[in-house]
Amino acid sequence: MLNSGPVWALGTMSGTSLDGVDAAMVLTDGERVLEFGASRYRPYSTAERAVLRAALGLWEGEAVEAAARVVEEAHADLLATFSGADVIGFHGQTLAHDPRGRGTLQVGSGEALAKRLGLPVAWDFRSEDVRQGGQGAPLAPFFHFAAAHWTGEAQPVAFLNLGGVGNITWVDPRKSSPEEEGALLAFDTGPANAPVNDLVAARLGWVQDDGGRLAATGQVDEAVLEAFASHDYISRLPPKSLDRNDFHAVMDRVTHLSDADACATLTALIAATVAAGLPHLPVPVRRILVTGGGRHNATLMQMLAARTGLDVHPVEAVGLDGDMLEAQAFAFLAVRVARGLPISAPMTTGVQRAVAGGRLAGAGEPKADGLP
Repeated sequence: MLNSGPVWALGTMSGTSLDGVDAAMVLTDGERVLEFGASRYRPYSTAERAVLRAALGLWEGEAVEAAARVVEEAHADLLATFSGADVIGFHGQTLAHDPRGRGTLQVGSGEALAKRLGLPVAWDFRSEDVRQGGQGAPLAPFFHFAAAHWTGEAQPVAFLNLGGVGNITWVDPRKSSPEEEGALLAFDTGPANAPVNDLVAARLGWVQDDGGRLAATGQVDEAVLEAFASHDYISRLPPKSLDRNDFHAVMDRVTHLSDADACATLTALIAATVAAGLPHLPVPVRRILVTGGGRHNATLMQMLAARTGLDVHPVEAVGLDGDMLEAQAFAFLAVRVARGLPISAPMTTGVQRAVAGGRLAGAGEPKADGLP
């Protein structure tokens, strides 16, 4: 069991953009963030990324088992470089997400990591929420609430995460807890980096459109954006969530376009779906704080400002680390899991009541020799 009071938690995140594993330390009691600690990144190799990509959308079979081995090895390699953690928050790798059907699948075993690293590991964060009728995503909002208090926000603010899928969290920092009614609203906005990454990988062999430079040279096909404005997901009331491949048909809409125009159009689609989601927010916000890899895309950031009409800033503007915010979120959530605190609520995932989800592996087991 964890000691009472603040503890050091080590969180990880491997997102649907398939770039690599983030890991970060947070000093927290599960309600407040007191201090941010060390953070590191381990990229997936080209071969590892190919194994993960081959398993996307699958629920079982050899490809899924191979992906799980890659995820566990990559995480163990990275986590073993840290010391001083009392608990680990291990998200795993999402391969499939169908909350109204088969459920949600994140591969990688928390039990295996706990045994290997000799530390308690909180994992399987989404399944219980889905079992109780929630979408199982997004899960970072409870941490966004704590982060808004840490940065001293006084009025409602929006955090926009641009990973493989985009999601937004509206936070009212005047509330006392994240599960309080009116404290949060969160939902996936639409596709983010995943379609752009898939496009440049297929056409050019690139991992991403670095900095949005290719998109900056292209022309946006507004007809493609208009076609997706009528997608039933856009008008659906939140909370709501997406799988990485739910908007995969957009790739067919840009096959006739040049590389630059296709990239510009898919980048603009990210901004357009974010703008379409803003009317859902309970109270309008003046600025959007952007986290995730998308904030490094200067073209995308310009499109966001233009299409939303708001001030758009990377979260570094308020002293946060946008590369590590999701890893920090799962460090924070690990402590909540270990202490039986809720990690999702009706207005974050659509679950009927606040849910204390996740599982804890290896609690109370001795540390392995030679490992932190």
